[in-house]
Amino acid sequence: MSRKNRRRKPMGEINVVPYIDVTLVLLIIFMITTPLLQTGVKVDLPEAESAVVEQKNDPPVVITVKEQGQFYIMVGEKDQESIDSEAIAARVMAVLSEKPETQVLIEADKGVDYGTVVSLMAELKNVGVPSVGLMTKSSEK
Repeated sequence: MSRKNRRRKPMGEINVVPYIDVTLVLLIIFMITTPLLQTGVKVDLPEAESAVVEQKNDPPVVITVKEQGQFYIMVGEKDQESIDSEAIAARVMAVLSEKPETQVLIEADKGVDYGTVVSLMAELKNVGVPSVGLMTKSSEK
């Protein structure tokens, strides 16, 4: 009978189990969504081995990257000229300000580091080039 007469004392502890459950769910959600938030350079790859780029009236701007890390630019019908990597964006912006429909193509040696080509594409995209083409040599059998 003494058991029934005792009143329950209020607990002075916080039940943390629901908070741990919520934290675990949030952790899983963040782990899944974080890789989706990373940015990248969008490249539309052709489904065929190679696709022919339609030549517009204006000759394209061709940026050549050599295996040794040298950059060359050919604007219109002019000869290729050596250029610093920092000056490429300004030069392309100047050409596009005069003729916004001008195509921009990258021609890189086979041994050029992938990161070099991607950083060049990202730099061109940041200055407002709508699309960047990659030049390839067709394999003849």
